[in-house]
Amino acid sequence: MAKIYLLDVTNRDGVQTSRICLSKLQKTMVNLYLSQMGVFQSEFGFPVTHHETNYLNANLALAKKGAFGSMRLSGWLRAIPSDVKLAFKLVPLIKHFNLSISTSDQMIKHKFRGKLDHASVIEEMASAVKLAKKMGAKSIGVNAEDASRTDIDYLISFSQAAKEAGADRLRYCDTLGFDSPITIYERVKKLAEAIHLPIEIHCHNDLGMVVANSVCGAAAANDAGEDAYINTCINGMGERAGNADLVAVILAIKFSSGTRDKYVLDKKVNLKLAWKICKYASYAFGIPIPINQPGVGTNAFAHESGIHADGALKDRRNYELYDFEDLGRGEPETVDTGRKITTGEYSGIKGFRNVYEKLEIKFHDDKEAAKILELVRYGNVHNQKSLTESELMFIAKYPEIARKIMSVTP
Repeated sequence: MAKIYLLDVTNRDGVQTSRICLSKLQKTMVNLYLSQMGVFQSEFGFPVTHHETNYLNANLALAKKGAFGSMRLSGWLRAIPSDVKLAFKLVPLIKHFNLSISTSDQMIKHKFRGKLDHASVIEEMASAVKLAKKMGAKSIGVNAEDASRTDIDYLISFSQAAKEAGADRLRYCDTLGFDSPITIYERVKKLAEAIHLPIEIHCHNDLGMVVANSVCGAAAANDAGEDAYINTCINGMGERAGNADLVAVILAIKFSSGTRDKYVLDKKVNLKLAWKICKYASYAFGIPIPINQPGVGTNAFAHESGIHADGALKDRRNYELYDFEDLGRGEPETVDTGRKITTGEYSGIKGFRNVYEKLEIKFHDDKEAAKILELVRYGNVHNQKSLTESELMFIAKYPEIARKIMSVTP
C-alpha cells in the first residue's frame, strides 16, 4: 500500500526565510531532533555553498556513526551538471540529492530570459540527473519549480524525462502557494498516474492553504498508487509566508476525518517529539510559537468560554480532537528560581563542571574538561546565545565533530 513519508526542509528552505538564520550547530541539532521524530529525510543544506562545507561533511560523519538512525541527509542543487560536479568535490560522501529547475512558462520566459527554453530545460535537468547517478548518487528527487503554474502536459513530459534519466522521485513545487486542495489533488493524481514515480509535495503558504494542499497532494499520489513525500518545516518556517508546518501535517493526516482511516503515515513518525522539537526551533530561530499554532501553541488546549470549559471538563473529546500527551506536552518542567550557574563564552572550569555534573556527565580529568569547555565557549560565540542542555550534551559526546561543525573556512 502506498504511504506518506516526511521530508523536512527546515535546514534548506526554512533557513532561506528572510531575516532569520540558524547556526551550523543549531542545524545539526535540528537534524538530530528530526531523526528522533522519525522523519524519513532531512534536506540538510547546500553542497555547493562553501560556508556549508564543514557542516555538511561533519553531519555525514555523524550519520556514519549512526547518530541519525535511518534518516537520510540530502542536499539541494540546481539541476545543472556544474553543480553536481562541485557538490561531489566539496562533499564527497553525499548520496542523496534534490535537483531543481524551473518549469513554468512564467519562469522560463521571465526568469531564464532566453538562456533556456522548454526543450533545453529538460535537457539540462536530464544531464544533471545522469551525471549525479554516474558519480554515485543513491537517490535523486527532481524538483519542478513552479509546478503548480506549469502546463500539465509539459510537466508530464518533463517528469517522464527525469524518470528516464534515473530520478527516483518528482518534487511537485507549489512555489507560490498558487494551488488549492482541489487543483493540487487533480494535477498530482494525473501526474502520478502518467509517470508512475513517487511524488514529493512541496507547498508554500502564500494563500494560507499550505497544510491542506500538502495533504491533498499526498493523498492524490497515494490514490494513484504511488508513495508521497510531504516537504515540511518546523513551526511552518520558510520563504515568505512559510512552508507546511511539520506538526500540523502530522496532525492532519492522523486525525482528519478524510485521512485518518484512509492513508498510511510512515510508522516511524513519533508525534511525542513534537513539543520538544518545536520549542528548540523556536529558541534557535528566535521566533515565538504563535499561541494558536496547531498542537503546540499556548492556546491549543486552552478553554475559557463557559460552554467549552464545561464540555472539556466532562469529556476532553467534546472540544479536543487529540490529546496534549500525544505531542509530548504535559511533562513537568523544572525551572531554577534560585542560584543558577550557566556556561558562556567566558565561563571558568569550576562553573562549567558544575553545569555538566547536573547533566550527569563526568570528565576523566581536568584536561578533558578543559577541552570541552573551550568548545562550549566557541559554541556560545557560534550561536550568539546560551547553549541548550541538548547542545551541551552533543558537544561532550562528539567534540571533534562539533569542532568541525563550528569551523568555517572563508
